[in-house]
Amino acid sequence: MFLGFINATSIDNKTSVLDKVYLPKNIDYNIPYLQKDFVGFKEALAFKESQGKYTVVNTLGYLGKYQFGKTTLHRFGINNSQAFLQNPELQERAFLALCKVNKWILRKDIRRSVGKTINGIKITESGILAAAHLSGAGNVKKFLRSNGDIRFSDAYGASIQLYLKKFGGYNVSNIIANRKANV
Repeated sequence: MFLGFINATSIDNKTSVLDKVYLPKNIDYNIPYLQKDFVGFKEALAFKESQGKYTVVNTLGYLGKYQFGKTTLHRFGINNSQAFLQNPELQERAFLALCKVNKWILRKDIRRSVGKTINGIKITESGILAAAHLSGAGNVKKFLRSNGDIRFSDAYGASIQLYLKKFGGYNVSNIIANRKANV
């Protein structure tokens, strides 16, 4: 049995296809990339939560770029969901405030756990803060204090372990722990 392929494309024998394509020369592509700092951390987390879109509301009612629950928003005095969705600056301030509060709640666990390996995952401060954003600081405490035996996953299947791993290694030292942080 013989299988043959015939090229049905005809090219003018005087000019090749590549001669007709003009390629740019020495263009400085300014392709953004995320560094392993707080900005990189928050943007990576936002992309996981909402693809970085401020006006997203998921099927469970979580809101905005960072997918805040209404209870969390109420804690920061934010009671108008629609106004929140239309205000990127407020969403950014709310995220920073939540990070500060979570860092204060988890300060002892951060001190005890950073550098350890639990279930094959190296524990970092940024991973802890991301996991707290997903599941709440209390569930992260339970996970860390049980050496990974007590686990949590959200309704979509994202787990504390996934967030510890995916968002580990960012420098978030500029977040100052503050139990009274506000927007």
